[in-house]
Amino acid sequence: MTRITKFSMIAIALATLGTSVTSASAEILWQANHPRRVEVNSRLAVQNFRINRGVADGRVTPLQAQRLHAEDRAIRNEERAMAGFNGGHITRAEQRALNQQENAVSRQIGP
Repeated sequence: MTRITKFSMIAIALATLGTSVTSASAEILWQANHPRRVEVNSRLAVQNFRINRGVADGRVTPLQAQRLHAEDRAIRNEERAMAGFNGGHITRAEQRALNQQENAVSRQIGP
């Protein structure tokens, strides 16, 4: 092979590699910022804050808080599993199901 041929092959390989890395990182960014996932995870973060505030206020016992945090972790794990099956996002039906689970935990936390 000539030097020009080797150089051309290396340049094509690097260009292909760079394109695949760029599209992969864009896909990861999109997955993490998908509106339905953001909404579900934001609610979980707010519930986490409410549980901790309830413990500080004395409205929630440490044992109750432990159970509520475990329920929230289960919801978060379910959301991640659902997203894994759907290319990084969750469907409206899955979001609705997760919201119903979050509503149940929210009622246990109280006002």
